[in-house]
Amino acid sequence: MNTLPSLRRYAGKVPRTLPSHHSIISGPCSVGTLPLPAPPAVCQRPAWTAMAPLPHPHRLLPLLLFLPFILVRRGARPPDAATGLHPVVLLPGNKCSQLEARLTDAYEPPSPQCKGPVGRWFRLWKNATAQRDPAAAPCLADQLRLVYDPALRDFRNVAGVETRVLRFGSTRGFLADDPADKDLCMGTLVEALEQAGYRDGETLFGAPYDFRQAPAAPGQPCRAFAQFRRRLRALVEHASARNGGKPVVLVSHSQGGYMALEFLNRSPLPWRARHVKRYVMASTGAGGFMLSMQGLAARPDAALGSANAFTALPSPKVFGRGTPLVVTRARNYSARDIPEFLAAAGLPPLAVTLYETRALPVAMDFRAPLVPTTCVNGLGVATPERLVYWDGDFSEEPEIVYGDGDGLIRIDSILALDTLIGEDPGQGYYKSVKLANTSHAGVISDRIALQRVVTEILRQDV
Repeated sequence: MNTLPSLRRYAGKVPRTLPSHHSIISGPCSVGTLPLPAPPAVCQRPAWTAMAPLPHPHRLLPLLLFLPFILVRRGARPPDAATGLHPVVLLPGNKCSQLEARLTDAYEPPSPQCKGPVGRWFRLWKNATAQRDPAAAPCLADQLRLVYDPALRDFRNVAGVETRVLRFGSTRGFLADDPADKDLCMGTLVEALEQAGYRDGETLFGAPYDFRQAPAAPGQPCRAFAQFRRRLRALVEHASARNGGKPVVLVSHSQGGYMALEFLNRSPLPWRARHVKRYVMASTGAGGFMLSMQGLAARPDAALGSANAFTALPSPKVFGRGTPLVVTRARNYSARDIPEFLAAAGLPPLAVTLYETRALPVAMDFRAPLVPTTCVNGLGVATPERLVYWDGDFSEEPEIVYGDGDGLIRIDSILALDTLIGEDPGQGYYKSVKLANTSHAGVISDRIALQRVVTEILRQDV
């Protein structure tokens, strides 16, 4: 039986140095010692965004006279000036894709008010109005959930609910129209790329996906991911053909990295070499993160309502038996003990089986995409690395031991990329960029980090 003699020894144990081949860039937040344990730090918007007091009106006259010339000089380049750019396809993070739904007569609502008009498409996600309405929120949750169909051996919508992803092929299909989600859902990155000359639908494309779904192990039915692979392959080929046959730069953030990696690794090598110039993976680790374990412990009944519930669980490929992830008085749970943890947390046996047969083999097969790859991650932010349920009650809020990372992904999950991708003998070009004091979302939104990501996208020497 494993025990944890003292939690104090683990708190504040943050690596301060990295191997010399890592690229470390100072982030927009101040550098300092992390107060651990503490809540995850969030990088604030940099001071340069604040406006200084306006000068006296008569001093603005020279600026106003030259304003048209400034706008012409600083404005976005016309499309014909962007012909040297390689097309870019973006894959956003979790819950950044927008979904629509429509009901059929087969839908059996949990309450009478959930029986909406049949045959009419409506916004399912993100529907902020319904989420804030106590009467509508349960309807939204019921229509959004998935069910596992034993006959199909696959996840599907609730009977009588049809769904579709909005605006596949366009970055306008991301959730960037909500200011609260703009930074997290690539809205700020899209703006930066457009300032560099990219045009949506011409040189810039988006690949939103049904975030409730997830790739399943080869041999397991997974119709949603199979459809996404076909659509993404057609989109990459279209983007390349529209731009004179130039290969595409794939760019992902967070959960989009799992989708992109599985897409690449299940595509023929000659196709990858022909159509993918480079892959830029932002804020994705090789071993999952702790928030997924905490979420399943808090809501074991929801484990079968989403195919991606197990996608980001810590992977035994990164975390061995000597790394306790969950601590109780009776025992510790490592990544190799996750089936036992799920059972102890109250998940039904079917959920444990689906983890072992659908999700775990995908995590264990995490490997290099065999196209030129740059991984960009944040570090220096307090990140959960261990959950303590001392009395063994997983329904209670755990005590959290913090370490280094980006606020969501632990540093060891980030560093594992250098081994699993960078040291693969078939990988070829691989670059690792670590951004100091940068959060998970800050990698694609904070000023300095954003500049670095755009620079990696625009590189012509690879």
